[in-house]
Amino acid sequence: MVRFTPDFLDELKSRLRPSDVIGRYVKLKKQGNEWAGLSPFTKEKTPSFFVNDQKGFYHCFSSGKHGDVISFLQETQQMSFYEAVEGLAEEAGMPLPTESPGEAARAEKAKGLAEASAAAAKFFAAMLHRADGRHALDYLRGREVTDEQIAAFQVGYAPRGRNALKDYLLNKGFTEGVLIESGLLIKPDDGSASFDRFRNRVMFPILGTRDRVIAFGGRALDPDARAKYLNSPETPLFHKSSVLYNYAPARMAAAADKGALIVAEGYMDVIALWGAGIKRAVAPLGTALTEDQLSLLWRASDEPVLCFDGDRAGLGAAHRAVDRALAMLKPGKSLRFAFLPEGKDPDDLLRAEGPGAMMTVLNAARPLVDVLWERETGAQPLDTPERRAKLRAHLRSLVKEIADKDVRDAYGAELSQRLDAYFRPQSQKSGEGQAGGGREGGWGAARGHGGGGGFRRDRKGQGFRFAVPARPSPGLRQPSQWVREASLILSAINHPALIERQETAFLELEIADSALKLLLSEVLSAFSTDPALDSPALKSHLTQTGAAGSLERVIHDTQLSKHKFLRPDAEIDEVEQGFTNALAHHLFESTLKQEVARSASQIFTDGDDAWKAAAAAREELVNSSKHEDDGGEGDSPQNFADALEQMKRTVDKKFGR
Repeated sequence: MVRFTPDFLDELKSRLRPSDVIGRYVKLKKQGNEWAGLSPFTKEKTPSFFVNDQKGFYHCFSSGKHGDVISFLQETQQMSFYEAVEGLAEEAGMPLPTESPGEAARAEKAKGLAEASAAAAKFFAAMLHRADGRHALDYLRGREVTDEQIAAFQVGYAPRGRNALKDYLLNKGFTEGVLIESGLLIKPDDGSASFDRFRNRVMFPILGTRDRVIAFGGRALDPDARAKYLNSPETPLFHKSSVLYNYAPARMAAAADKGALIVAEGYMDVIALWGAGIKRAVAPLGTALTEDQLSLLWRASDEPVLCFDGDRAGLGAAHRAVDRALAMLKPGKSLRFAFLPEGKDPDDLLRAEGPGAMMTVLNAARPLVDVLWERETGAQPLDTPERRAKLRAHLRSLVKEIADKDVRDAYGAELSQRLDAYFRPQSQKSGEGQAGGGREGGWGAARGHGGGGGFRRDRKGQGFRFAVPARPSPGLRQPSQWVREASLILSAINHPALIERQETAFLELEIADSALKLLLSEVLSAFSTDPALDSPALKSHLTQTGAAGSLERVIHDTQLSKHKFLRPDAEIDEVEQGFTNALAHHLFESTLKQEVARSASQIFTDGDDAWKAAAAAREELVNSSKHEDDGGEGDSPQNFADALEQMKRTVDKKFGR
């Protein structure tokens, strides 16, 4: 790219009066030696924006912004530095500096192609109002396109003849080679004569960032035409994936009214929106949005609104846009989606119901995260644990695609909360939780309980779901609640790979201690953002969170340090076995004991002998967890499993199951 020297920039600015350039965007009034107007950066009623031609700068007292004509265009029109300089140089009649003869030759060629395209646009515009173009004008009138819209968008008509444009431009002095390279003519491979690319079509000139014609789109008037819409081919001027129809005027309109760009699907939609007073609309050129086009949108608007037809194809286009944009999201840079009524495009809606109906649709635009969430939760029924786990895993994989860490973290937290609420049992949603009621799905927060074993009521309150855990945790003989809970969390901190192995258990783990609950939340949130996180990196991250104090206490607790499976150098299989044992003991102490005691006491008041069986089962369970303090193996896990089964049968009997 061309490098601009300080001398070139000084010469450029000396040739232009700032009040002339800035006055195109801000209404200025002369005040002494300066010009004053309302700030383009803030909303105000009293002018605080001043332009000084002698000193060559502007200053805005309400926002504190200060600069020259180049920075003004960058700030208000979202132009790049190169775009601003290029446009101002053309206005000032200054050729851009070139770095090499090759660069100069390319610039000269581009100029020739642009001149040919501009001449073609004038030819097409004239043909629309000739006798040959009457049916094209009738078509536009049928679409309620006004003369003002036709003039603003330079809409024209390409005649039926094979050589109409060719003959006209050759007579104007353009060479056949230039016309072929600009995409206006087609040169057959068999060596026969070249001919016009566009024939019997309504023509829409496509402008580049400098408001010059770089290509065309043509709408066929013959119902039997192979392609309803035809674009120019790729040329040195035109790269379809990097261009948006009506981008430069729409960017100026968006900057003027501080609104978001609107992305419609086609030329006629953009023209119809303009006619309704919505002049911020652009359109891709017959393809799904590309990375380059998204970058263009975000240069002009933080959250452009993608407006799609209200049909299956429109929804599919929205989903493709979500997938394309996801990895590119940045803080403050996203997309919103507006969906039209079924079977209507913007042109249809405007003609049928007017601008008010269109604004209602645009004002109801939804954020990207909503469209992503609805697509994923609606893809298949979520009526089994496996399907819910699949959804959770797939959402996590989508979040990992986001390159920006801050946005990735925010999406992880948002989707975690949505999963948590979506799969929460109805009793918990209404605040009527039962003992043993867990939650399905979600990540990034400590919630629910279960996972490693135990039994809980199902969502309808009918029966219990039961999983037999391994034997109780070695070395935790009647530990305190804090030690039980801390041991489970420390196992994940020292061995993050355990979270993937015991994902459901961690996600549904109920932690009573508020500080440990926060610590677990931070651990799971970090893991959801980066599943490849190792222990040192995880600990480093946690030291920067509100759970840093709890981390320090857990890592250096002498009672926890006695247990082999909690040591950083333990093998993962040993860690997993120790975790499941500790979880089983924790579940009994925190949940199952209360559940059985409550059910058994009810049986006792009814005079049922089953109380004795429940008490015996509890005693067997407690005995099965006794072991040596040095981390011994404990009793047979089968005894523990049998004890849990006995308790399950006792409670089931009470409730007549």
